[in-house]
Parts: sequence; C-alpha cells; structure tokens
Amino acid sequence: MRRTFHPPQFRLSKRTPVGPTLSILVMTLALHCVAQDFSYRNPNLPIDQRVSILLKQMTPEEKVDQLMGGRHARHLDDPESKQAFEQLRQLWEVNSNVTPRERAHIHNAVQKTLVERTRLGIPALFQGEALHGFMANGSTSFPQVLGLASTWDPDLVRQVFIAASDEMAASGTRQAFTPVLDLARDPRWGRTEETYGEDPYLVARMGVAAIEGLQGNSFAIDQHHVLATAKHFAVHGQPEGGRNTAPGNYSERVLRESFLVPFEAAVREAHVGSIMASYNEIDGIPSHVNHWLLDTVLRREWGFDGYVTSDGGGLQMLVKTHHVAGDFTEAARKALAAGVDYDLSDGSVYETLVNQVRQGTVPEAEVDKAVQRILTAKFRLGLFDHPYVDPDYAEQATNSQQHRALALRVAEKSIVLLKNENHLLPLDLAKLHTIAVIGPNAADVHLGGYSRGPGVDHEVSILEGIRRRVGSAVKVTYVEGCKITIGKQGWAGWYENNVQQPGPGTEAAGIHAAAEAARQADVAIVVVGENESTNREAWSEEHLGDRDSLDLLGAQDTLVNAVVATGTPTVVFLINGRPLSINAIQASVSAILEGWYPGEQGGIAAAEVLFGDVNPGGKLPITFPRSVGQLPAYYDHKPSRNRSYLFADSSPLFPFGYGLSYTSFRYDDLKVAPNPIKAGASATVSVTVTNTGQREGEEVVQMYIHQRVASVTRSVLELQGFSRITLKPGERRTIDLPLRADALSMLDIDMKRVVEPGMFEIIVGTDSSRTTETLLQVEAASSPQ
Repeated sequence: MRRTFHPPQFRLSKRTPVGPTLSILVMTLALHCVAQDFSYRNPNLPIDQRVSILLKQMTPEEKVDQLMGGRHARHLDDPESKQAFEQLRQLWEVNSNVTPRERAHIHNAVQKTLVERTRLGIPALFQGEALHGFMANGSTSFPQVLGLASTWDPDLVRQVFIAASDEMAASGTRQAFTPVLDLARDPRWGRTEETYGEDPYLVARMGVAAIEGLQGNSFAIDQHHVLATAKHFAVHGQPEGGRNTAPGNYSERVLRESFLVPFEAAVREAHVGSIMASYNEIDGIPSHVNHWLLDTVLRREWGFDGYVTSDGGGLQMLVKTHHVAGDFTEAARKALAAGVDYDLSDGSVYETLVNQVRQGTVPEAEVDKAVQRILTAKFRLGLFDHPYVDPDYAEQATNSQQHRALALRVAEKSIVLLKNENHLLPLDLAKLHTIAVIGPNAADVHLGGYSRGPGVDHEVSILEGIRRRVGSAVKVTYVEGCKITIGKQGWAGWYENNVQQPGPGTEAAGIHAAAEAARQADVAIVVVGENESTNREAWSEEHLGDRDSLDLLGAQDTLVNAVVATGTPTVVFLINGRPLSINAIQASVSAILEGWYPGEQGGIAAAEVLFGDVNPGGKLPITFPRSVGQLPAYYDHKPSRNRSYLFADSSPLFPFGYGLSYTSFRYDDLKVAPNPIKAGASATVSVTVTNTGQREGEEVVQMYIHQRVASVTRSVLELQGFSRITLKPGERRTIDLPLRADALSMLDIDMKRVVEPGMFEIIVGTDSSRTTETLLQVEAASSPQ
C-alpha cells in the first residue's frame, strides 16, 4: 500500500551511505526589507503563476544557486543541518552501504533544513542514475540497456522503468539521468552497453517507453515517478575512432535522419522533462555551446519546454578540453546563452554568473529563464507540496519480490540464441550426468556499468543458476580456466583505474584444468565475454573503456578452443556489453547464447534457457561485425556502401534483428492495404506467421521499408515497425503492422520533410537479412480544392 509520509523528526544513521548525486539549493538567509509573498506555496495556483511569484523574490545568489548543482552548504551552521549535508555529500561514495530506509531519512533531513530553515523554503531536487534500475545500494538491477533493447518489447521496458522510478522516488530521488538515446554505431565505444542499439526507430520506441515509465502519463509527476533526462544530446554514439567524447562530425542530413530521431520522439511524444547536453562537438561546436542544437532544433522546432542540464564536468571541458572558452566565466556565459540551464558538476562554472549578472555582462533575464525551468520541474514533481518521503515504503518498494520477478522476466526475454547446431539446445537433463561450467564470467555476477550491488541475496551468477536448476540430479563441476582482468570483479570493477590483464603464459594451467573438466563431462558450458573493467565509460586517460578491437581479450579464445578440442558438446554463453567478433567461436562451437549483462536474476534466466524452461526469443539490436575493419557496420547504410573487401567475407557475423528460437516460423501472405495510397496517407501491412515447430515460441515480426527511387539517397533498409508475438506449435496468426505516413517520409534536397510519390518496397521478416517483400505504390497527393 502506498502512503504519503510527513516525518515528525529525523534520525540519521551514522553509517557511511551510498546514493544519488546531489541537486539542491542552499540559499542565503539574509532577509529582505520587502514583505515576502508566500502564495507560491498554494497548490491550487497554476504552476507558471507559482514560479513567477517565487522568482520575483529571489536574489541573484539564490537564482544562481538553483543552477549550480548545490554543493555549497553556505550559512548552514547548526549541527543538525551540518550532519544532514555531510551525510548527503557521502551518498555517492562507492564503498558505502546505506539502506533504502537510511537514504530516505537523509533526504528528509536535508529537505527539512531547506524547507524550514531557509528564507524561501525551496526544496531539493535529488538526482540519480537509473540506466537499468536505480543506481543505489540494494536496488533492483535489471538487464543492461542493450539487453533491454534485445527484448524488442517496449511495454516490458515501460514496466522496468515504472519499477525503477518507484524505487528512486521512494527514497526521495526525483530525477533520473536516463534514458540514453545515443545510436550505438561504433561498438569500439565503451558506452555501447548503455544504448538501445544502432537503429533510430528501435531506440525511439524503447526511449519513449522508458520515459513514460519514469514520468507517468501526466504533466504533474506523482510521488512514485521521477523526471526523466534524455541523453546525450547529441551524436555521442559514433565518436571518431570509437573514443568516448570524440567529435561526431556528421552532416545535418545524417543528424536529422538518424541521430536526432530518438530525441525528437522523446520530446514530441513522451514530453521528456530534461535533456542532457553531450560532451562531444558537432562541426566544431561543442554541444554545451551549440545554439543550433539546444535552441533552434530542441526548443524552437520541437517545442521542448523542460530544462537542459550539462553533463558532469561538461562545462569545464569547454575550457580544459575544447578550448572554446578562456576561463570558467566565459564558459558560463556561452553555455547559458546557448541554452544550458543547469551546471551538473561542482558549480564552479555557473557560480561565476552571480558577479556577471551584477556587472551586467550576463543579462539577469537569461538567468531567470533557466531558473524558471528548474523551478517548474520542482513544482511539476510536487516537491513544494510533498517534500518528504516514507522510509517504510522505501524499504518495502526497493528490490521487492515483484520487482525481482520482473527482472527475471526481462532477463528471460533479453537472451539471444545466436547458434544451435544439431539442436544441442535445450539441454536434456535426463541424458546428462556431469556438466562442466567453465569460464571467467561463470561464477561472478556481472551487471554492467552504472550499477550498484542489489545484495548477495538477490544476485545469481550463471554457475549458481545452473546449480539451482539441476539440483542433485546432475553433477556440476566448475573451473575458471582463465581471467579477463586482474582486480575487482563485478560492478565494482567499473570504478577501477589500473586495469590489468593476466601476464603471458600464466593461464596454461587453468586452461588445462578446464579441458580436463570438459573431457569428463557430458556437456561444457563456457561463459566468456567482457567485464565492467573492459567495457565501460572512459571518463579520463586514467580510466579507459573504449577498445580498438572487438576480439575476446586474453586467453578466452584459447580456453574455448581447448574445451572444443576435447570433443565434448560445447555451449558458449556470452556476457558482455557490445558486439564481439567471435569468428573462431562461431565456426567451432555448436551453440552460442548472447546474454549481455543480464541483471541480478541473470543466472536463473540463463539456466531456464539452457534447459528449455524458456524458449529464447531475443533479437539483436545491433550488428555483429566480423572485425573492426568492417566498421561502421550498421545495417541501414546507404546503397553506395556496396563494395566487398578483398579476401574477406563482408557480410556481418550476425545481422541486426537476428535471433534464433527452439522452434521455427514461416511467413506468408504479405499484403499492404490500401495499395496504392496517396502521399501523406497511412496503410496497414499484414503478414501471416506460423509456428512450424514443436514448441511454443516468441517471434519478433520486423517491418522494413525502402524507397526504390528518390530525389536524395535512401537507406537500403529502414526499420519502421515490429511486434513481439507468442505462438503455440502449429498456431497461425495474421499480424497487422501500421505503416504511418511519416514512416515513408524523407528530407528532400531542401531539408524539408516530404513523402515523394514512387514505389516502396515493404519488407517483413525475422531479421534484417531474412525477409519477404512486397511493393507499395505511393501516388501524388490530391491537389487542395
């Protein structure tokens, strides 16, 4: 049962806590001679009126404090306030271990200080990460985002973020720095794991679902939802060389046809409350000072009315990295003018705005616009009316049984079957006496980046999942075989700076032991891939995460080869955050499963798939290239990228949308109606899908289009619809996919969106390479009467 809590007192834990970043206002206590108007506290007034009343009474210091990230606990000298702010400062410590209840108490204490002991009583807006669940100790950890995308199920993604937002809001954290809407078009980039893949349409559908889950369905965001932040705006997912924060220098047409599509959907459809500017530059202009991007496109064209935040340290980069500002004063002036409302760092850049306003170098009206947007967000969240949270509910909601069940269901649906030669999978327990579980990722729980520990009681490794599933019926042996890196494992490795690999020649004994274990087993399950130290956000030269190769690191290929050489049937289960060029494994291993980072319940889901309790139905949201030499490898390229490489197979290792099943499906009777249609009209694409196998299974029906002749080049394929369905053996169903008018549109030579008459190929199938097609004739629109 959900309750509203009004705390009579605050008891702060003396334990060192962990939690979200801080976004608070610490205001001057100096009193003004003018009478104060507290009518902004009236919940019956419209939000814009409440904001206007409050803004008129604020000093320049109070206004700028709203824009600074709130690290300055000035004028708060009483012991209770000092304790509250000190514990709040420590909430982001990696090695702390605060409970959800303690986190709620700390947030309540800070809110009490701000609401009751400052001049205007403006509450805090606590912020946090929620990439694949609330990034806080004890919270539910769902599959990493690339795994969420592999479900091809927006409704399921919406449920994930309803759960994540409830856990966040329950502790008092009311803004989530998610979803990531970057297109992952260079998998060397370590942040590929954070994305919904390479395709604009798929990323847009998943992103809209995530925002709706986080914010709810109304402008007023209730106490169980949070403000969403779409990031990173823009063109962050295909940096030069795959290096994090490197330039994204692409033409305006490419930007609008691809990279901006998910963000436009987030604004126009989901009404996202906040946007985060990206670190990189476009055409020589860093996003944090890009007027065209943040004002012309975002606000004027799309009508965005939320607030724009910098990325952490992004304003400082204007001085220290991009060199487009001589100092923090100039950086603040340029970023504010471009449309960055909020300084998400230590406040050292935007604190210069106080003197600049007083000196007249920055118009106070510019500051007012930014403050107005942030105050609107706080009123929209109801923070002025309900600033406190219920610690009892925070404890109940966090990693609840319901949320763990959801994490398991999502993990089940995210796993992708890449190969199943001679139907090795699912494994038949009745025919097995010994199973060898091998590999560096088998015994540890890997959650991916932007994670915190959900608690040992809620984390299940692949090894543990298999042991639980088989019980005493089958003997399970385990050998690590080799290591990927030396040092901290699991989510803690994401923070490691000095990442090291095992020395040459140190893995021979482990590989020999693994081969011996496989030789004595009926089947070997080898769990390899990456870990949080090798696949992550590269935020400094001391903390790298991008790679110049997609091959397996270290001795993993040697390990797999040694196991296969024993002749024991072998399954490879991949745990990783980006496509890997597993050519040798694909050629030699009978069965391959892609698990990505499957979340806290991933071990249970893996076992269910391995032993046939669950029929895998996930599909790849990103192309697997054979090598980095094929990059870029995304499927929706232009027709002129049609040459093959000399002495090489230029096809992808696994194409976009790919994924097998333990059953089989047949597609028939593809039709489009009406056909022809007028330009600007919509149609319906129908296809009959039959389960031709012996098991119930899930299939993702994918619809692509291609315009045969156009005034500018079109991609060879463009995803424009999909539907995940479940069919029983022998079941036959007709699936209708809406073909919207805008799905056929394009940017003409004058950069205007139009639908040109002509012939369109409508292509439907099980992935981007195995399809059936029909034609749709689009005629010129009728002349207006």
